[in-house]
Amino acid sequence: MSTEHGPQSAAAHLQVVDYQLNAEEHFDGQGYLRVRRVHLQNRRSDGSLSRPYFCELVDRPRHGTDAVVVCLWQRREDGQIWVLLRQGLRPALYFGREPSRLPIPDAARYLYFTELVAGILEEHDLGEAGIRSRAAIEAMEEAGLHIDPAQIEFLGSKVFPTPGMAPECFHLVAAEVAPQQAAPPPGDGSPMEEGSRQQWVTLDEAIARCEQGQIEDAKTELGLRRLAARRQK
Repeated sequence: MSTEHGPQSAAAHLQVVDYQLNAEEHFDGQGYLRVRRVHLQNRRSDGSLSRPYFCELVDRPRHGTDAVVVCLWQRREDGQIWVLLRQGLRPALYFGREPSRLPIPDAARYLYFTELVAGILEEHDLGEAGIRSRAAIEAMEEAGLHIDPAQIEFLGSKVFPTPGMAPECFHLVAAEVAPQQAAPPPGDGSPMEEGSRQQWVTLDEAIARCEQGQIEDAKTELGLRRLAARRQK
């Protein structure tokens, strides 16, 4: 919250046209994620500067910035659309949601979490071709399904899930697959992918699970709803 008063308060309502970066600190410990603290001032349209402040953000310095979310679907003989859901481990939810700090306690601790297939875009996954290629790789690793990258469809614009703390965006895509049961996925060799389970459900049922709280992943609900908007007109 700003502490500016008097004549400065009027300046605070001017349009901000840029940031002035005064300093930056990194706290990463050579891990997967890095916390960056940027010391800033807002540059206003009249050339004045706000009081100094800092903002902290989390990124992946040794991996890609963005991710792809893959809605794998098939149309069965009765005309219904079915989609693939995946249950996988999410330690961040298990360890990061201390019950005493929650406004409403969770029904149970999160071990498995239901989502669409998704994965981080590596730095060499460039352009739409790179996104399609990574989507195909993730479909094989996480669902055991082979898809042609050329057949992957983009489901509208990218979205930023947590813009207040992370620069990551999601590219939402979809791919139709032949009616078949997914083969056991090979995974990527990480313990994070141990015990994953895949399930085909109708698109209507998947969206209903989102509304009922059985699926609580925002990117999954958005991907499902965008697919529904395109396929159920």
